[in-house]
Amino acid sequence: MTSERPALYEMLDDRFRTGRCMNGDDRLEVLYTGCRWAEGPVYLPAWRQVIWSDIPNDRMLRWDEETGAVGVFRRSAGHTNGNTLDREGRLITCEQGNRRVTRTEHDGTVTVLADRWQGRRLNSPNDSTVKSDGSIWFSDPDFGITSDYEGYCAESEIGSNNVYRIDPDDGSVTLAADGLGAPNGLVFSADERQLFVSDTRAGYIRVFDVREDGTLSDGEIFADASAREGARFDNLRFDDAGRLWAAAIDDGVHCYDPDGTLIGRLDVPERVSNISFGGAKRNRLFITAETSLYSLVMGVTGTHPTGPGRRPWMSSESR
Repeated sequence: MTSERPALYEMLDDRFRTGRCMNGDDRLEVLYTGCRWAEGPVYLPAWRQVIWSDIPNDRMLRWDEETGAVGVFRRSAGHTNGNTLDREGRLITCEQGNRRVTRTEHDGTVTVLADRWQGRRLNSPNDSTVKSDGSIWFSDPDFGITSDYEGYCAESEIGSNNVYRIDPDDGSVTLAADGLGAPNGLVFSADERQLFVSDTRAGYIRVFDVREDGTLSDGEIFADASAREGARFDNLRFDDAGRLWAAAIDDGVHCYDPDGTLIGRLDVPERVSNISFGGAKRNRLFITAETSLYSLVMGVTGTHPTGPGRRPWMSSESR
């Protein structure tokens, strides 16, 4: 009998083993297959469901944790991409086709949070994250306007691919970071003093210091995709030990130690787009990869996508 872990886990540094990163399921569980390009999974604890996007098919799907059933959450959805939750448990969605960021209210109505910057239409919002002060930060590459496959072919009115901040008080949209090739996934550190942003086109994950006025520093390179053949970074998530997990598209899921060392990876049979932690213990990793939604119950616990602190929609039993 061998004690080696299966091929799902690739240990590149012993910290991947000692940090319990390999203490989980032996295989990926396929929850659904049949998408054209799956993206943006988010776990809704109040409903015990995962909502995710099938961009080319212009629909949002949902998987029920209790029954395993999959259904359509929204069709003709604006070629949605990334999804997250705000501090009140409302769904924040980046709509590539509609070139806007929206919020789904508790009654099901949709509120437009941002569709322009300085009077010009956004390119195609991709991913978002919510700070504890209620501000919403989102990436705006051009993926949804380069062809009709994931949106509608159009010229950029802005002329660059940037990261923006939506003010929680007046709803104004301000530029947070520019000079990026194609900003994609973004996530705050636990103390919210840093914002990590993947740049798919440049092949980097960059880390920015967050200034008090809501702007970002120039940003330093935290991880370089060229270290692994086929790696291109998409979205990002932290676990509660400060390790950064990154969807690396053609190279599975990467795991980085807080010092920036790539310590291990998960091998996924399809090209990985997005990842998100969920489940009752937040130790279930949901992975969207090309045509499918996968899950993996792990030995690590993910932080919530809205950052540190108590979630107001969680019951006392679930805290």
